[in-house]
Amino acid sequence: PGFSAVQEEGEAALTEAELEQVVDIFLTETDTLWMLDLPTALVSTEAEEAARVLERNKIYVEICNAKIDSEYFEEKMVQTISGAAKTKEVQCEPITVAEKGMMVTSWDLDNSLNASEAEPTETEEPRDPADESSKSPSAEEHSQAVPVPSATGNIFHFCPSAVPARSHEEKECHSEAILTSANLQQDLVVMERILMENIFQPKLAAYRQIPVLIEPVVTSDTDAEEAKKEEDEEKQEEILSDPSQRPAAGAGPSLELLWSYRCDLTSGHSVSSMAWNKVNPDLLAVGYREFVSQDQKKGLACCWSLKNPMWPERIFRCEHGVTAVDFSLARPNLLAVGTADGRVAVYDVRSRSDAALLDSSASLNKHKGPVWQLKWVEQDRGATAGDSREKLMCISGDGRMTQWFIQQRLDCSDVMTIKRTESGKKKLPGEREMKSEAPVSQQAAGMCFDFHPEDPDIFLAGTEEGHIHRCSCSGKEPILGTYRGHKGPVYKVAWNPSSTEMFLSCSADWSILLWHRDSHTPLLTFTSVTAFVHDIKWAPKSAFIFAAVNERRVEIWDLSVSIFNPVLSCAASPEGNLSSLLFARNAECLLLGDSCGQVGVWQLHNLAVPSTEQVWLCSQGLGSFLSK
Repeated sequence: PGFSAVQEEGEAALTEAELEQVVDIFLTETDTLWMLDLPTALVSTEAEEAARVLERNKIYVEICNAKIDSEYFEEKMVQTISGAAKTKEVQCEPITVAEKGMMVTSWDLDNSLNASEAEPTETEEPRDPADESSKSPSAEEHSQAVPVPSATGNIFHFCPSAVPARSHEEKECHSEAILTSANLQQDLVVMERILMENIFQPKLAAYRQIPVLIEPVVTSDTDAEEAKKEEDEEKQEEILSDPSQRPAAGAGPSLELLWSYRCDLTSGHSVSSMAWNKVNPDLLAVGYREFVSQDQKKGLACCWSLKNPMWPERIFRCEHGVTAVDFSLARPNLLAVGTADGRVAVYDVRSRSDAALLDSSASLNKHKGPVWQLKWVEQDRGATAGDSREKLMCISGDGRMTQWFIQQRLDCSDVMTIKRTESGKKKLPGEREMKSEAPVSQQAAGMCFDFHPEDPDIFLAGTEEGHIHRCSCSGKEPILGTYRGHKGPVYKVAWNPSSTEMFLSCSADWSILLWHRDSHTPLLTFTSVTAFVHDIKWAPKSAFIFAAVNERRVEIWDLSVSIFNPVLSCAASPEGNLSSLLFARNAECLLLGDSCGQVGVWQLHNLAVPSTEQVWLCSQGLGSFLSK
């Protein structure tokens, strides 16, 4: 083929040598541009999916043939009605616009320019405070914040280098306002609760006896199977190595530590008393005292919640060690606290202030010895929590049993004064006190008390000399009888909540005694170790089980199993000595306080359940069961 070319104007003509030169031209195919792609509806008979397509076509033909003359198929036409269009209008308030202005004199502009040149930049080294003080007040005043005109001459701006001090102060004030805002504090509390529940979820689930949530791990099928196999192997190894994780069949009673209420604030203090809130079973009050070189130091009363086992919800600081705490039932927000200097205080746990709502410091009848125990006692046992009447009872080392009245101030009246008695004749244990005995003027220190579960007028009072007095609040003679059996101070007395004619007592003479109300001789004596028995408690769901703590170990006694040895005895506080105990109200758990400021929450496993015959005998009286 022939090619023709038209020479453009201004271009040089080709020479004969250039025309004779061989030129290579390569033609390549460009990428295909798809403007429209319609997938084919046909498949080759040689394709791999041809058999599957033929089978689907055959099924479709059979379905179409089945519709012909069938009563289950009917052709109908449906017309969709278009909804009528609606017009809506919304009216809002106009945006508020405000105009602000300021007046600047010419000398202000001149001074601001001079100050901006003299001020150092933000990247320079900070100057010595002495140099700052030598600066004239007028210059410093103008250099902090002075308007500078812009190039337009209409709008005034602040020079950045002229206002570093004010902007820094404003930032600090703004940051402080954010950190101290109530909304931020509330949000932090919610976040803290969420974190605590994530951390302690398995332990809290075991405490509440609900299933433990296991977070699923998103992996491939092979990895998931391998991880599950490894997890099963680890669980089997834990069950074989840890006795507490073994199956319950044939296993004896055991304790498992769930968590401990402790923090840096309570470290070094000794747990003196514990009390559950009467309405909120998740709120626990703990009293702490500290002894250093035989001197009593400041104490604490803390309110712990299950929602945060790592830090108390409320902290009340006292000048002296806290010896007793208890919550009110009629007003669950009131917490009564007794201290080692004889002070009685009432706190409102709803308030974040650590100041006492009422205090006995101004009372003329205040105690002159340590308040070893206090308790809110219901006067109307059948009334509801809002209608019940209560009285706050205290027993002190000055030998007085008092009833406190909550009015404009905190004041009290004596219910009983405990006298120390002596006799020329040596009395045998359990012998009745003779009427001819003359009381000595010296008063005996009261250590503990417990009111009868059914009769709020009758109570037991343990003394430092080892006696237990059965007393009445309304009688002419407050002491109805005396039980002698201990050789040391009586630390705790406790009525049996089910068999109300029986009660326990523990003492510094290493023994625990079981008494009947009508007998001045102890029915049983429990002694397992040579150590002070500091606290005892009956189990809330069984009349046969009680727990006791001495300086070394915690013991669980089950009278339906054995009256000679405890069913469980273990050292639950390796770091310090045990000082107090408390059963959980809504869980099979036991709380143990020690001399290091820790309150351990232990779960009870495999405790024996009393039989029907034992329950019936217990309803007739625990003494009839023991006699049988």
